Amino acid sequence: MSDPANIADLRGLGPKSQAMLALAGITTVSQLRQLGAVEAYVRTKAVAPAVSLNLLWGLEAAITGEPWQVVARKHRMSLLLALEARENQG
Repeated sequence: MSDPANIADLRGLGPKSQAMLALAGITTVSQLRQLGAVEAYVRTKAVAPAVSLNLLWGLEAAITGEPWQVVARKHRMSLLLALEARENQG
């Protein structure tokens, strides 16, 4: 399986998600992988406050290659705990 070079090639992130990520300065797959789903979500929410947790599931899905529905079910608690810890950092 080849690694996608472009965020647009990642599964689970549609055009709106890609546009919001770009607003947050996240434009490459390597940036997304380096930041991780939680940090990318926090940065995106800072510039687009209306984003929902579905973006968090989609980001994790894009990074891991798992369908977002699986991520939402399987990784929900760990992602929410990581998000809470990150938000408490300030």
